[in-house]
Amino acid sequence: MSLSLSAENPTVPEDATDGAWLECIDCGETFAPFADVRYTCDDCDGLLEVRYADHPSFEDFEGEGVWRYTDALPLESGVSIQEGATPLYEVPTIEDELGLEAVRIKHEGMNPTGSFKDRGMTVGVAVARELGVDRLACASTGNTSAALAAYGSRGGMQTLVLLPAGKVAAGKVAQASLHGARILEVDGNFDACLDIVQELAAQGEAYLLNSLNPFRLEGQKTIGLEILEAFRDDYGTLPDRIVLPVGNAGNTAALYKAFRELLQAGAIDREDVPKLTGVQAVGAAPMVEAIENGADEVRRWDDVETRATAIRIGNPVNAPKALPGIRETGGTAISVTDEEITDAQRTLASEGIGVEPASAASVAGLRKLRAEGIVESDERVACLTTGHLLKDPDAAAAAGNDSEPVPADTDGVLEHLAGGSASDR
Repeated sequence: MSLSLSAENPTVPEDATDGAWLECIDCGETFAPFADVRYTCDDCDGLLEVRYADHPSFEDFEGEGVWRYTDALPLESGVSIQEGATPLYEVPTIEDELGLEAVRIKHEGMNPTGSFKDRGMTVGVAVARELGVDRLACASTGNTSAALAAYGSRGGMQTLVLLPAGKVAAGKVAQASLHGARILEVDGNFDACLDIVQELAAQGEAYLLNSLNPFRLEGQKTIGLEILEAFRDDYGTLPDRIVLPVGNAGNTAALYKAFRELLQAGAIDREDVPKLTGVQAVGAAPMVEAIENGADEVRRWDDVETRATAIRIGNPVNAPKALPGIRETGGTAISVTDEEITDAQRTLASEGIGVEPASAASVAGLRKLRAEGIVESDERVACLTTGHLLKDPDAAAAAGNDSEPVPADTDGVLEHLAGGSASDR
C-alpha cells in the first residue's frame, strides 16, 4: 500500500474497533487493534500502521503533553509520567551563523527519562496493558531501555532489555538498572539484539516495544504536532523543514504519519507539509545511502561505528515508512562526521542547550545542507534533538573543557586566573 501524501480518508474495515485498526503498509490487510498481539502483517510480514476513521484538527486538541492529542491516539489515556510538551528553543547564534529566517531546537531531552522515547512508551505500555501482557522487552542503544524500564515500572510490569555489550552510554544503562529492568548484554551490535528480541516476541516470551511496534510511533508523532502548533503560534505559519537524527527511523516515520493525518483532516494543505530531512553519522548511514541511490529499501550495514551511540544502527526497521516520508515531503538525507557532530554539540551547549551526541547530528546536518545550498536562506527550520546531555556524560566531558588544578587559597586562584582563560592554556 502506498504511503503517499493524500487528503483522501481511508475506508473503514469491518475489524475496526472504535474507529481504529491496524493496516499493513505493503498488502493492505487489516486487523483489529487489540484482539491479538502482532507487530507485522500475518499475511506478508509487512510493517503495520495504526489507522483511524476520523482525524482531528488542531482545534480538537486540549490539555498538555502527549495526551493533549488523545483524539489522534488509539487509547484515551496511557501509563503517563507527564511526557511531552518539550521546549522549542530559540538559538539566535546558530540562526545568525546559518543566515536562516528561523532556526528552533525541539529538545526532546526534556522528557521524564531524558529522551523522545517516553512519548512512544506512554502509548506502547498502555497498549500492552490493554492486551493483558505482563513482560515487556526491547533491544536498545540506551534510550529505549531507559524509557521502557521507567514506564514498565510505572505500569507494574516486568521489563527485559537487551543491549550491545560495551556499546551503551553509562547514563542510559544506569537508568534502566535503577528502574528495575533485567539487563542482558549481548555479544553483538544493536541489530543482533533486535533480532533476538523479535524472536522472543514471536515465541510469546515478551511484548516487543521497539519502534517496530506500530503503537510506539503513535506517541512519537506528537513531536510533529507540537512543532507545528508552536510554529503556527510564533510565526503564523508552519516550518519549511524539520531536520532530525535517524537511527531506526521511527521519528521520521511518525512525523510523516502525523502530517498525512492532518492533511486528511483538512488541517493543513499539501504545500504546507514540512520537508523531512534525516541526518545520520558517516559510520552508520544506510538511510542516506538509500536516498542517494534512489533505492526503495535500505541495505543492511553489518559494521557500524560512531560516537553518536543512539544512532549506531545499521538496519533501520522503519525505513519502509521513512523513505516515502522523506521523498514525498521533498526532503533529503545527509551524513555527517563524528567531528561535525561534536562541534554541533559544543555549539548547542554555547546556547545553553545540553544534548547527547546523536541529538547534535540534526544541527550538524543542517550546517552541511546550508553550506551545500540545499537549505535556502528564507527557510524556517526546526531541528530535533532527541536526548539529554547527561545521557552520555563521558562524551560530554570529552567535548567540554578540562578541569584546572589550583591551590587551596584565594590568592592562588586569582594568580591562576590572571594567567589566562581556559581557551588560552
